[in-house]
Amino acid sequence: MRKGILAGLLTLAMGVSPLVAGCSSSQETGKNADGGEKGVTEITLWHAMGGAAGKGLDALVQQFNETHSNIKVTAVYQGSYDDEFNKFKTVQGSDAAPSLMQVYDIGTRFMIDSDSIVPVQKFIDEDHYDISDFEPNILSYYRLDNKLYSMPMNVSTPILYYNKTAFQKAGLDPNKPPQTWKEVEDYAKKLTKKGTDGKVEQYGISLAIYGWFFEQYLANQGALYANNGNGRKDRATEAIVNKEAGVRFVDWWKKLYDDGVLGNFGRKTSDTQAAFTAGKTAMFIDSTGVARGIVDGVGSKFQIGTAPLPKAEGSPGGVIIGGGSLWIMKDQPATKQKAAWEFVKFISEPKQQAFWHTATGYFPIRTKAYDEPLLKEFDEKYPQFKVAVQQLHDTKLSEATTGAVIGVFPEARTTIETAIEDVLLNKKTSQQALDEANRKITDSIGKYNQIYKK
Repeated sequence: MRKGILAGLLTLAMGVSPLVAGCSSSQETGKNADGGEKGVTEITLWHAMGGAAGKGLDALVQQFNETHSNIKVTAVYQGSYDDEFNKFKTVQGSDAAPSLMQVYDIGTRFMIDSDSIVPVQKFIDEDHYDISDFEPNILSYYRLDNKLYSMPMNVSTPILYYNKTAFQKAGLDPNKPPQTWKEVEDYAKKLTKKGTDGKVEQYGISLAIYGWFFEQYLANQGALYANNGNGRKDRATEAIVNKEAGVRFVDWWKKLYDDGVLGNFGRKTSDTQAAFTAGKTAMFIDSTGVARGIVDGVGSKFQIGTAPLPKAEGSPGGVIIGGGSLWIMKDQPATKQKAAWEFVKFISEPKQQAFWHTATGYFPIRTKAYDEPLLKEFDEKYPQFKVAVQQLHDTKLSEATTGAVIGVFPEARTTIETAIEDVLLNKKTSQQALDEANRKITDSIGKYNQIYKK
């Protein structure tokens, strides 16, 4: 039934009609020199969207092609973000490179330094394209030196998911989720359940060992990941992950683990998600981008609540956006660059953004999308998303919440994850593990800067 509903939404949301669908490029005859249809500019879009997000993107591409007879977009799934990013590094500047590419947030510094892209600001200025209703907290991540380098595509932030039914059974108010670290500790103790054999059947809370969460909790405390204003005032030259905020967060994580109320299901976020849907943990932190899948996966087994990211006592709060954005390639003919920009504009329109949100759970990148009937209906059905939107709007922009920009972010995340594991396994203290991680990341930044600094 859900598949049938989604299929209907895809058609209705995009406004596809048999008449439009049947007249995509029938006027064109013959072939171009490259084998494409004569008079049609063909571009390739690389992306890393699988599952429901991939289907949503395919629907957008299909609608664009059916309503733009002179442009044909071919979307090519390249696997994970890392897989796609590494493939791009092998083909950048060659004929094998795509015209348009989705890149995860932490690839921003490299994409700028690669000399392979044209900032979307160029097209915005040339078209006098109005971005006044675009979310400032979203655009800020991809804007450096007052220049927007890429257009946000799939945008998410972390939130707390919790089992309302488990809250009720534990004597907790299901409408009052924990707001602070201390409250998380108190709630987690009450929510943790053990069987007659003494083994934990339900943990109070779980956190995947994911570097993104560490980054979020630095920003949540108003702390930076790298020097020079998180690499935004000037190019970052060193990491500063081993300061008080980082140690404080890992110490808190370790305390919950040692108290036996935090479940450790490893680095894969999907494993922690599965633990929640199976009732093995009552709370967990994850991206808003998985909300639709979590709600649908749980079904009628129990009620799900969502809440802003719990913060350390005295912290300002706030989150950094995650996800990915679209980059237009430089080593492409002007006609293909322009065609890529037309597609970027198309999926950025309020109607398409409303559809994207309902199909995937990612944020609309502009406020006018919230006026679309489809989105209003969706948010009534899935109220869990309202918390995420409010948290985004409540986040005050700062160097911390705008996010760090360093060229070695993928490697840095892995380094942080190893540090957290070492702490949980009692191999190192939080300070020792983060000191070592900080040295490694700083060394990597230095080597990167020697290659790419202009």
